[in-house]
Formats: sequence, C-alpha cells, structure tokens
Amino acid sequence: MLKARQESAFVPCGALVESFAPLEPPGARLLILGSMPGIASLRAQQYYGHPRNQFWPMMETLFGVPASAAYAERIAGLQAQGIALWDVLRACERPGSLDSSIVRGSEQANDIAGFLDRHPQLKVIALNGGTARDAFRRHVLPMLGERLSAIKLIALPSTSPANASVSAAAKRAAWAALLE
Repeated sequence: MLKARQESAFVPCGALVESFAPLEPPGARLLILGSMPGIASLRAQQYYGHPRNQFWPMMETLFGVPASAAYAERIAGLQAQGIALWDVLRACERPGSLDSSIVRGSEQANDIAGFLDRHPQLKVIALNGGTARDAFRRHVLPMLGERLSAIKLIALPSTSPANASVSAAAKRAAWAALLE
C-alpha cells in the first residue's frame, strides 16, 4: 500500500531524504501535507511514524480513526473519509529529523499540481506545520495559480514532538478547523 521512494529505511545524517508516495483515495476532499518524513517515519515506512507525533491522536479526536489501530487500518480509516496524505517536499538534504535542518537549496517539491488534476473535487489543503506552509508558499503556490480558487488552504501547528511550544489543547483547537 505504501511505497517509499528510498532504497533504505536507514537515513544517514545529512543524506538526501525522499518522501513517501501520496496516499490518495478516490474522491479525496482533504489533503494533509507535511514537510518531509522524519527518520523515525522513514524507518517505520509510515506517515507520522514517530511514537510521540500527535498526528494520529489528532486524527482520532477529529475523525474517529483509532490511534492505536494498526497502521493499515488507520490509513484505511482516513481514506474512507476522503482524507489524503502527502508531503510538500519530494526530496531534500536534511541532517537528522528536524525541519529546521532542511537545507533550503536542496528542496524539491512534490507534484501537487498533478495531485489536484487527479482530484478535482478536493476542497481543502491543510499544511501541517510552519515548514510545510513555507515550502508550499515557495515551491507550490506560484505554480498553481487559479487552481486554488476553489480550495481552502489551512495552515496548522505542527503535530511533531519538536513543536512543544504549542500546547496539545491549542493544537486541537487549531486542527478542529478541518471539521468545518
């Protein structure tokens, strides 16, 4: 179901890292874009695979997808609700897992325009964290133009454990915008 573009799940420090293929159910209405999977996610070959990432508990709170379910069941639960997952960046150089360590000149964007062509019914793009938001603005927004006229963009606080300055309650309140 999930195929990573990389040859190995082990990522050497400073290596070029590549994102996963999109998880895109037919009829996707919501696309949640992260920046780039961290080392724990790459090793697990799972979106939001770090055990302290709040993404899956957030999906349980908002959409009833049990965070404790097996990964395939969580993905199926999101897809049944028309929720797609991907990352803004296709590849980048990044020593470690922190978004702040991404080497800006190495960033390569995913084909979000192609995703929108495949999913003309998409209503919302949610950007998980400031790095996803900023990379989207730099690399994707200039290429989309009028394609976004009917799509709502929502910038959300990162669910990453590195984003400890925002409380869980504040994150839940912000992410609740996806229910509107």
